[in-house]
Amino acid sequence: MRTLEDYRDIVGDDVIAEIYRLARPLYGKKVIHINSTYYGGGVAEILYSLVPLLNAAGIDADWRMLRGTPEFFNITKKFHNAIQGESIRMTDIKASLYLENNQEFASYCKIDADCVVIHDPQPLPLIRFYKKRQPWIWRCHVDLSHPNEDLWYFLKGFILAYDGIIVSDEQYVRKELPMKYTIIDPAIDPLSSKNKEIPEELIDRTLRKYGVPRDKPLITQISRFDKWKDPENVIEVYKLVRKECDCRLVLCGSMASDDPEGMEIFDKTRTAAGSLIDNNDVLLLTVEDNILVNALQSKSSVILQKSIREGFGLTVTEALWKGKPVVASNVGGIPRQVIDNKTGFLVEPYDIRGCAEIVISILKHPKVGQYLGANGKEHVRKNFLMTRHVIDDLKLLNKVLNEH
Repeated sequence: MRTLEDYRDIVGDDVIAEIYRLARPLYGKKVIHINSTYYGGGVAEILYSLVPLLNAAGIDADWRMLRGTPEFFNITKKFHNAIQGESIRMTDIKASLYLENNQEFASYCKIDADCVVIHDPQPLPLIRFYKKRQPWIWRCHVDLSHPNEDLWYFLKGFILAYDGIIVSDEQYVRKELPMKYTIIDPAIDPLSSKNKEIPEELIDRTLRKYGVPRDKPLITQISRFDKWKDPENVIEVYKLVRKECDCRLVLCGSMASDDPEGMEIFDKTRTAAGSLIDNNDVLLLTVEDNILVNALQSKSSVILQKSIREGFGLTVTEALWKGKPVVASNVGGIPRQVIDNKTGFLVEPYDIRGCAEIVISILKHPKVGQYLGANGKEHVRKNFLMTRHVIDDLKLLNKVLNEH
């Protein structure tokens, strides 16, 4: 288990001392985080590092996963999409299954904590099935700027019982909710297997294992196969780029256990790629392997993140940390990371040609990519590493528990 001291050489002594200072008033306090999956996606990755580090600082932190039926996750996937603006037909059956799954989980999950943090919509109704003895915080990791109004009205009935909300960006604050909001940027763990520097020999062996040749420049997008990550149009961008630059595209993403749409989107992406897959010009990888992600990001000439909607975009953070030029959509939390023409390039989400032209320019002018990569790495070091997330969580816990 990593200790806080393991991060000293990366973030400096002042950051480590600040964590211990903020933790002192919280000794003996317990916080429980609840989400719906232990792998696949940024929420699980954050909790995988955040919870142990909170414990290392002296807090009693726990992490529990909401269990659910396939029907439940089909419904919550529809909720996930509708929160980001897609239409949904709210029915009594959807509402009942949503509530029943949470009620069943509550029947055996004991909440013995001084503070409860609920992540995203799946476990949101849990608060209704406990006698509230402590502050409950809802953390929403997705884009709340334009939710479907029918769903939003339904979810607000649960949110109103919470003591506060955490979002990733000011634009996600809903003015009509009389709640206390806290802005906490997600963060990456620089010492995780996905983000630490790995030997060249391991990189080569990993890429060979998954059939990724190194004979031409790589363009890579790391993300779940999700409609909001726009993988089909990433293929269209690549088709334009390859007309001028001999390169290869890799789309790599795991199938999260709470995302039943993943395989459908994967199949659509494969169809869009067509013969490019047969020729080994486009590689579609669906594996859960952090070393592979590390190797791909480390050896890519350009990283794409062509999302239509994005809560924050930790894959962008990961790529910037590895000093890589990033071309990403100007949506969600991405502009907090990609400062246009300084730490990367921003494009409008549907601008396929504009995105392709920027990728071509980077491939033809590698020194530009090196400049952007160096700036991006420093930007992440100052703002988006897990130790900063620990500090933000401790500040919030101190505030919430002092008020309660």
